[in-house]
Amino acid sequence: MKTTRSGNGEIVAGFLAPHPPHLVYAENPTQNEPKSRGGWEPLRWAYENCRQRIKELKPDVILVHSPHWQTVVGHHVTATPRLEGRSVDPIFPHLFRFDYGMDVDVELAEAIVDECKGAGLEAKPMQNPKFRVDYGTIVSLHMLNPDWDIPVVGISANNSPYFYDDKIGQEEMSQLGHATAKAIAKTGRRAVLAASNTLSHLHFPQEPNPGLPEDMSCEHIQSQAQYEWDVKIINLLRAGKIDEFFEVMPQFCREAFAEIKAGGLTWMLEAMGRPRYGAKLHGYGTVIGTGNAVMEWLPDNSPKSDSQASGGQK
Repeated sequence: MKTTRSGNGEIVAGFLAPHPPHLVYAENPTQNEPKSRGGWEPLRWAYENCRQRIKELKPDVILVHSPHWQTVVGHHVTATPRLEGRSVDPIFPHLFRFDYGMDVDVELAEAIVDECKGAGLEAKPMQNPKFRVDYGTIVSLHMLNPDWDIPVVGISANNSPYFYDDKIGQEEMSQLGHATAKAIAKTGRRAVLAASNTLSHLHFPQEPNPGLPEDMSCEHIQSQAQYEWDVKIINLLRAGKIDEFFEVMPQFCREAFAEIKAGGLTWMLEAMGRPRYGAKLHGYGTVIGTGNAVMEWLPDNSPKSDSQASGGQK
């Protein structure tokens, strides 16, 4: 665990980090019991680029907002020093039976809760050492940092506002983002943020080849309409057209059943001050018909790759 600091913290990068359990399954890490023959390489190669960036940035903590940690009342934040256990995906237990272990930055977590309460939000520290971490949090963290050597903070998706009302739910996630940024600044952390979200989320009702889930000949987007929506959203984010993105987001969520409705991307972009610079797209791919983009936001004061330093986009 990092030593206590105060003041001058900063968000050094943000990532759109989709969490299909298939990606961990295809990696064949020692922590996951099922074994695969690979698959979904473009998305996994995209994550490799993110891992390199995180190593370069040397953050103190990685924060993840996951739609699969749903809390009906308020925003919960992991605040117990160590979390260990086995996570089993309820939909894909044949792909994801993962033994996890993570260190938690409790000081930062408690600071986030305090800032949330100061902003009038319902918030609570999750202090149960036997808490079972959701697979969305675990997949995003593993794909970004498979060494698991950086402390983390997990943040829940307050389910009631975004489930019933697009506008109110996203406004609350904006407040959550601002509170998170203030806590990072006050505790002096160098922080990486991860929005654990798929884009379009309409998917196949069953696996096309249940005998070989990693059969890439069966993998494609669920519909052309949602593909076009994904491309539109990705291009807006690459161009830094953040206000236009927020304008069309409610329609995108309705028509493509987009998982960003859970609030993770809103939380992250608001915490980063609604960045007007373009995001870097590391890769786009489908998993059981859903659209997944691995993207990176790197503030001007963070180390840049050669292509970003020269203004290039891939």
